[in-house]
Amino acid sequence: MRRPVDSLFGRLAVIFIGVLLVSHVAWFTLMRVEHNQMQTRYAVEEATFLVDAVRQHVAREPDQPLPSRVQLVDPASPAVPPVTERMPEPLRHFIDDVRERMPPGTDVRVGPPGGPPTLWVRGPQDARWIVVPGQPLRVMRPLDRLLPWVITIFATAVIAALVAAWMLQQPLSALAQAVGRFGRGEPVPPVPERGPREMRQLTLGFNQMVKEVERTEKDRAVMLAGVAHDLKTPLARLRLRAEMMDEQKVRDGVVRDVESMAHIVDQFLVFAHDGADRSEPVEVDDQCERIARNHRTANGETIAIETRLRAGSEFRLPAATLERVVSNLLDNAHAYGAPPVVIESERGATGFSLTVRDHGTGIPDQDLTQASRPFVRLDPARGGNGHSGLGLAIVERLVRRAGGELSIGNGESGGLVVHMTFAFDVVERTVTEAAQIW
Repeated sequence: MRRPVDSLFGRLAVIFIGVLLVSHVAWFTLMRVEHNQMQTRYAVEEATFLVDAVRQHVAREPDQPLPSRVQLVDPASPAVPPVTERMPEPLRHFIDDVRERMPPGTDVRVGPPGGPPTLWVRGPQDARWIVVPGQPLRVMRPLDRLLPWVITIFATAVIAALVAAWMLQQPLSALAQAVGRFGRGEPVPPVPERGPREMRQLTLGFNQMVKEVERTEKDRAVMLAGVAHDLKTPLARLRLRAEMMDEQKVRDGVVRDVESMAHIVDQFLVFAHDGADRSEPVEVDDQCERIARNHRTANGETIAIETRLRAGSEFRLPAATLERVVSNLLDNAHAYGAPPVVIESERGATGFSLTVRDHGTGIPDQDLTQASRPFVRLDPARGGNGHSGLGLAIVERLVRRAGGELSIGNGESGGLVVHMTFAFDVVERTVTEAAQIW
C-alpha cells in the first residue's frame, strides 16, 4: 500500500507544515509576551512621569490648580485605599516596577476597583498622597478574535510551502518516471532539465547516459541483424544443395543442421528487433489456448500442455508479442523441462498475470540471475538443436517492452516457473494506443 508520506512531496509537505506551525506558535507566544511587557513599561514610564510632574508643580507653583484627574489627598483621609495583598500578577509587577523607579521607602497603591484606574503614590518627602490616572493594562485581544487572522496567515503560508515543495518535487518525479521507463526497456524521451543546479546536472547526466545506451544498443542491433540477415542466403543455398544429396541419412542430418542454424538466425533477428509491436491486441486467454493447441503436436511428438486461463477478456496484449513470448517459453519447457507444461493466467488486485511452468529439474538458484541474459547457456549441452541462449532473453525483452515485469524461479514441486505481470493501466494503455492505430 502506497503511503503519501513516503513520497518526496509528502515528506517536504510535512516538514514545511511542521516548521510553519512551530514558527507561528512561537511567533504568537512571543508577540503576546512582548505586548504585555511593552504595555507595562509604557504604563510605568507614564506613571513615573506624572508623579514627578506633580511633585515639581507642588514645589514650584503650589497655588496653581492641578489637572482634574490629578489629586493631592491627605494621609488621614478615608479615601486612601488599603494595602491589597491579593491582586493579579500583571498588576503586582506593575506596582513593583513603579516602586523601583521611585525613591526608597515610597508607598505605591492602586485605587479602588469599579472606577477609573488610579495610582496612589506617597514618597518619604511627600506630605500628601499623589493620585494620578493609571494606564489600564489591557490584556491582548482574546484568541477567538485573533484566530481567524492566524488561520488566514497560516493557510497562506502552507499553500506557498506546498507550491514550493511541488516545484522541488516535480523535476525529481519526472526523472524517477524516466528511470522506471528506462529500466523496463521502454523508449525514454529527454527529461527537461529543471530545478536546482544539482538536479539539472543529474538530469543532464541521465539524458546523456540514455543517449549513449541507445546508440550502443542500436549499433549492436544493426550489427546482429545484419549478420543474421546475411546468413539467410547461404543457409538457403546450403539447404537446397542438401536436398540434392543422394544419401538420405546424410541429407537428413544436413537438413536438420541447416534448420537449426535457420532457427538461430531467426532468434537473432527477433532479439535485434528494437521497434514497438504494432500488432492488434488480442485476448490473452483465447490466444494462449490456440498457441497451446498448436504446440501439443510438434515434430511428430505429443507434448502435454495444460491451460488454466482465468484472466478474462479484459487481459489483452499485442498478438505478435504474445505469440513469441508463449511460443518461446513452450519451446524452452519442451527442450529442457518435463511434462506437463502449464499455462496460467489470472486477474489480481493490481493487474493481470501470465505464468508458464514445467515439471523438470528447474535451474539452480545460483544461476537464476543469469537465466535471462542473452547468449548465456547454463548447461553446455544445450548448444545443439538450434538453441542460441536467447529464448528467455527474448521473452524478458518482449515482456518489458510491453510494459510488464518478468520473474524467473523454481516451483515448489520442481520445474522452472516464468511469471509475468501486467498492471491494469499498462494493458489499458496498450489497447488504447492500438485502437488509435487500427
